[in-house]
Amino acid sequence: MATLDVVRVFTAADGSAGNPLGVFLRGAEVPEDARQRVAADLGFSETVFVDDWGEARLRIFTPATELPLAGHPLVGTAWLLAREGMPASVLRPPAGEVPVRTEAEMTFVRARAAWCPPFEFVEYGSREEVGALTGPPEGIGLAYCWAWEDRDAGRVRARSFVTEVGVAEDEATGSAALPLAVRLGRAIEVRQGVGSDLFARPLEDDWGEVGGRVAHVERRQYVVPR
Repeated sequence: MATLDVVRVFTAADGSAGNPLGVFLRGAEVPEDARQRVAADLGFSETVFVDDWGEARLRIFTPATELPLAGHPLVGTAWLLAREGMPASVLRPPAGEVPVRTEAEMTFVRARAAWCPPFEFVEYGSREEVGALTGPPEGIGLAYCWAWEDRDAGRVRARSFVTEVGVAEDEATGSAALPLAVRLGRAIEVRQGVGSDLFARPLEDDWGEVGGRVAHVERRQYVVPR
């Protein structure tokens, strides 16, 4: 048995929406050779295994593969560690050291845009076009489809199709919002999926920041599949 926390990351202000995330704070309870099976069994877009609380070392798996870095898993894990009385100023996924900060109810992480998955950013002319999509543009396995909702205010409407890593559509994708803000050179507020809210901004030297609100869903015992 292993203890599993489920949270929703990048929720709206009213607590709705957000991207579900599975977190094993005691990652050692899940053998390394079982982690990919566990992520596939749970079916979340990502599942996190924290291997060292003191160093905040962790690994991230989609249902199909392991990722060196991903946005909503890092934001969600940082928030959960703080909730459990173990706040981390830096997280250490395989990609590198990721600084963490909080601001009111928001949790933010910082990373290099180059560490993020190689999304293809497809801009559309209106939020309605983005909303009407039934899948990714043909031939693109990591597609971040977006449009300005209000250019002056920096509001963006987006959807993320990540079939390359075993996820048909991701509800909220911090590792795409962050490099989009870096590419645009400005702070943005992204409404993604059915109603998730992400806040991203560029920093210096290819660094960016992304964050938002997190809500706890449940803690339960999980039987690790053999």
